Amino acid sequence: MSYVNPPTVPRKSATFDDYTLSEIRRAATAGIYDIRGAGAKRKVPHFDDLLFLGASMSRYPLEGYRERCDTDVVLGSRFAKKPLHLKIPITIAGMSFGSLSANAKEALGRGATAAGTSTTTGDGGMSTEERGQSQTLVYQYLPSRYGMNPEDLLKADAIEIVIGQGAKPGGGGMLLGQKITDRVAAMRTLPKGIDQRSASRHPDWTGPDDLEIKILELREITDWQKPIFIKVGGARPYYDVALAVKAGADVVVVDGMQGGTAATQEVFIENVGMPTLACIRPAVQALQDLNMHRKVQLIVSGGIRNGADVAKALALGADAVSIGTAALVALGDNDPLHEAEYQQLGTTAGAYDDWHEGRDPAGITTQDPQLMARLDPVLAGRRLANYLKVMTLEAQTIARACGHNHVHNLEPEDLCALTVEAAAMARVPLAGTDWIPGRGNF
Repeated sequence: MSYVNPPTVPRKSATFDDYTLSEIRRAATAGIYDIRGAGAKRKVPHFDDLLFLGASMSRYPLEGYRERCDTDVVLGSRFAKKPLHLKIPITIAGMSFGSLSANAKEALGRGATAAGTSTTTGDGGMSTEERGQSQTLVYQYLPSRYGMNPEDLLKADAIEIVIGQGAKPGGGGMLLGQKITDRVAAMRTLPKGIDQRSASRHPDWTGPDDLEIKILELREITDWQKPIFIKVGGARPYYDVALAVKAGADVVVVDGMQGGTAATQEVFIENVGMPTLACIRPAVQALQDLNMHRKVQLIVSGGIRNGADVAKALALGADAVSIGTAALVALGDNDPLHEAEYQQLGTTAGAYDDWHEGRDPAGITTQDPQLMARLDPVLAGRRLANYLKVMTLEAQTIARACGHNHVHNLEPEDLCALTVEAAAMARVPLAGTDWIPGRGNF
């Protein structure tokens, strides 16, 4: 009797998966690292790994249709004469004119104003469209100094000094030549059509002592009216936040590795920095150790998608959150309606990695006049306002369910974690136990 061996099922490597193999082939062919937009796509512990403990016997819930739950927040109350008073704790992150179209910047301003919150200029100067439609506008002061002038500082409602960014802490910005039109070139004092790479550090100071002097200069220019934010990438949040406070910041923004970018190296996006969830508690601890928690406000960004994420960030100690990628999706970016055109670009509507190419069929991450015209800033702004409204309602719903009459009253005790990693990062108990990894026993 003869036996026939059954066929062996081919087994692919977990280490050399299809994407890794394709990147090796691409690098071998091109001889240069890959550049893309957006943030990290690898799976890391995130807000989905946390759950809220709603009220039952030990907590008394609030009735959503009868009892109020407030959402307002004040940013910059430490030194500024005119801190920002926002209706909701969700702000729009810095995204530059250049990486985004003028219509997209206008839409962000319209949506944020309708929702009662702020927008941020990004690296590239202040566009008339965004300033004209943003009731509250934060001006980013970056190492590049693009578009920086005292007149625009005075027009802004706050100034954000950018030290680092979640997608590329320690790295500078990129804007490829196809996006540098006559107007972008004029605003940034750059040659038209030439790839731009901005510095990774500020040219006129090297540490927190120098930064303190720079902050005082900005305060003098703006007559101590404007709050001064400092934005850091999520790498060493405890020490970075402590040094930002020492330098005189009114507000600190911590951006985790899920935060997006217009363009940078793929190896940077996926391998530098820490998950947003891992950044919050060390940042809060730094503020608490300095007796500055709630006196210096903390904004968290990087992968915020819905009201539950907002509520979890606030429960862990943040005062507000900031959104970038989600705001662009709300405007209409990466919509499956344009799938055929995304396919022509060699990508797909769900990949959101084509931002640096300047050929966005949604008219958002482009400077092409014909593509830009596809985005109606009034309609897109209305979509963003609706999205911000839903996020706020979701955060309120959770706060009420936990027995709180303000979203800022959410606390770590309202949370548990589904994984050991998330429990350790968020410093909340693993579900079903009172164990926080690194702190005591089961």
